[in-house]
Amino acid sequence: MGIPVAVAGASGYAGGELLRLLAGHPDLEVVAAAAHSQAGQAVTAVHPHLLSYRSMALTDTTAPALAEAELVFLALPHGASAALATQLPASVKVVDLGADFRLQDHRAWDRYYGGGPHAGTWTYGLPELPGQRDRIAGSDRVANTGCYAVAITLALAPLLAAGLAEPDDVVVVAASGTSGAGRDPKPHLLGSEVMADLSPYKVGTHQHVPEILQATGATTLSLTPVLAPMPRGILAAVTAVPARPGTTVEELHEVLAAAYQDEPFVHLLPLGRQPHTAATLGSNAAQLAAGVDASSGRLIVTSAIDNLGKGAAGQAVQNANLMLGLVETAGLAADGVAP
Repeated sequence: MGIPVAVAGASGYAGGELLRLLAGHPDLEVVAAAAHSQAGQAVTAVHPHLLSYRSMALTDTTAPALAEAELVFLALPHGASAALATQLPASVKVVDLGADFRLQDHRAWDRYYGGGPHAGTWTYGLPELPGQRDRIAGSDRVANTGCYAVAITLALAPLLAAGLAEPDDVVVVAASGTSGAGRDPKPHLLGSEVMADLSPYKVGTHQHVPEILQATGATTLSLTPVLAPMPRGILAAVTAVPARPGTTVEELHEVLAAAYQDEPFVHLLPLGRQPHTAATLGSNAAQLAAGVDASSGRLIVTSAIDNLGKGAAGQAVQNANLMLGLVETAGLAADGVAP
C-alpha cells in the first residue's frame, strides 16, 4: 500500500487529471475522492476514462472524509479551499490547486479575486524558481501555481534574475484551451461557440497577473488571454525590453539554458524551433524557445504547457512528491501524447 492521499474537487477537470496521474503513481494511493453535487456517484460515471477507480464512489467534501489521507489535494474553485483547509488536522499535508493561498498582498487578492477575506499565504509551489524546491520540501501547506502563471513565470523569471530584461515593460499574449475555465457548463464554452474561433477575455484584469508579478519580480505586466478552440494547453508569448540594447537571441538562449539545464520538466528548444501545445499534451513538461524581435529589439520567450498538467495536476503531484520526500519525478512524464 502506498502513502494515502485524497482529492477534493475530484469531479472537475483538474481533479480528474489528478486521479489519472495518481492511479499510475508508484508511491501514492488514493483513499478518497470527494465532490459536491456528484457525491455518491461512481468515479467512472463522471470520468469514464478512469477505469482504475471503477470500484470507487465519490464522497462528500468534508474534512472527516479526507482525514485518513497523509496528503490532501484541494482542486476546488477559487475561494473554496480556505474553509476546508482550516478543518483538516495539522498532521495532514495539503496542496491547494486554487488561488486562496498564493498571494502575499491582501490588496491584490481583494482587487483580482474578492468575494471574501484574504486567507493567508502558503509556500508557493513552483519548484523551478531559485530556492523554492527546498521550501516546498520543508512545507506542510503548498499553494499550487496558476496555469498561466506557470507558463509565463518559467519564461520570464530567468531573464529578470539575470538582469537581461527590464521589469517594468512586460507584455504577454497567451492562448488557453477551454478546460482552463473549469467543467461547469457555460454558454460561451459550448462546442458550437468555440470551434473555429479565437476570443480574448479578461483583458487587462486576469487574476494571475499579481501572482506572476510576485513570482518573477516584474513591476508591470500586460496580459491578454485568448480562448482557443482546443480542450487543453497554453501557449504564451512573453516579451520584454532588454536591459542592454542589442541583446542577441544567443545571449537570451544562454540565460534560459543556464536556468533550466538540470530541470527534468523544462525543455529549452534549439534555436529556430518553437513550442507546440500538442507536444506537452498529457505531460508535466514545459517547452520554451528564445527569440528577439527584429524591429523593436524586444526579447521574446515562447512557452507551452498542458494547463491540466504542469499548469495544475502535474504540478500538484510534483509538489506532493517533494513534500513527502519522494523522487520529484515519480508518477510524472516529460513526454507528451501524440497525435
